[in-house]
Amino acid sequence: MGNLISLPFKVAKTTATFYGGLFHYLFGKGRTTSYELGSDSTFPYLKPDADKDTPNQSLFKQHARIHLFTLASSFYLYNKPHYRKGSYRDDIVDNFRNVAIPGTGIPLSIIARSRLLSLGFVLSANPAVCFISSVHQWLKSRGKSSISEEYATRLLAPDDWFTYWRLNCRVAGLHSLLNDHPAGYDMENKWTFLDEGEKRGVPVSPTLKSPAIVVKHRNEEGGLGIYFYKNATDGGDWIIQERIQNSEWVSSLLPPNPPLSTFRVITQSRASIDITKEAKPEDITALSCVFRAGRQGADTDHSSILFDVDVNTGQFRGGTTNAHWYRLGLWEALPGRCPWRSVHGYTHHPDGEIPITGKTVPDIKGMMKLVEDSHLKLCPDVPFVGWDVVLSADPKLPVCLLEVNLSCNFFRGSFDKKVYLNFIDDALV
Repeated sequence: MGNLISLPFKVAKTTATFYGGLFHYLFGKGRTTSYELGSDSTFPYLKPDADKDTPNQSLFKQHARIHLFTLASSFYLYNKPHYRKGSYRDDIVDNFRNVAIPGTGIPLSIIARSRLLSLGFVLSANPAVCFISSVHQWLKSRGKSSISEEYATRLLAPDDWFTYWRLNCRVAGLHSLLNDHPAGYDMENKWTFLDEGEKRGVPVSPTLKSPAIVVKHRNEEGGLGIYFYKNATDGGDWIIQERIQNSEWVSSLLPPNPPLSTFRVITQSRASIDITKEAKPEDITALSCVFRAGRQGADTDHSSILFDVDVNTGQFRGGTTNAHWYRLGLWEALPGRCPWRSVHGYTHHPDGEIPITGKTVPDIKGMMKLVEDSHLKLCPDVPFVGWDVVLSADPKLPVCLLEVNLSCNFFRGSFDKKVYLNFIDDALV
């Protein structure tokens, strides 16, 4: 009964902290002063207390400060130039066009088109969704979870894949803008990445060198069913490659007719904090690794089960998905249509019940060194890089890099949160 009575007060306090912290960085002193840490910080909420805070409380406060600062910064960035689009607005509209809060079916790009509408959503819908999610978790756990604690996590220091993705995007957007677009951001262009990678000795996926190709339908005539593609190697828009096949070992983890299934590895570069200094190997750290086990019959591994991989041992942990975030259409709001939460704890690939959890990636240390070395060679001036690593059936190129993502997604992989947050704090300072 006591918990029930105190719940409204705890929720109100968390909500007030959210509004106060966000407005501090949007309109208050935090907008015009430098970002400082500890006792020097102008952030008046969730002040760290070294004598009283537990390690978890200290980490929560650090995470909340970073979340609220970067959330406010997205409105500063909104109409500013972006490294891969005309503006930050253009980038989020593009990226949100196939993403919806589970159970709504409404693409978030509709909201992102307007800064005023986005601010209204953050101030009203966001706390409401966080509270509903907290109650849902409490019901799902049959009263074992705490609504107030879950609400504080969801609103102030969210640890879901979507928010980490957006945090990485905001850090990249700020870093690129304030450092006048460092050269490493050019690697986001798929052709630049492949071309520069080949020049700098990075094992990228091979391309065909023919100036152009012609693709014809086998049964059409009269000038129909014929298509011409000019190769990027000759100034065209198309990257022309042979299809890469999964290695025999990767194939043993997949059902028949799978897509190319990659490992997403995230690295961070401390060299990006001061791009005037020469980057060193110790500046680069691999944070996480996820195996995207493609679904049977899918064209790409965007349709997959996401298996977390230990970056030190290479052992597969449990699997999950984020597919429920990509279900669009108002019918997805109907009861029972779209799950609000994903299934965790996959140990087998569901298309054939193929065991995965507990198995070990061959030479995980070699894979981590490859991406760390590649980050150093290609873009040490970029904070985070998401690498798509292929274990291929080609004996001449058994491991290669497909592409990079600089506003990267952890794909629900686990990582050392303290290392990650400390890096962001140092970068923001």
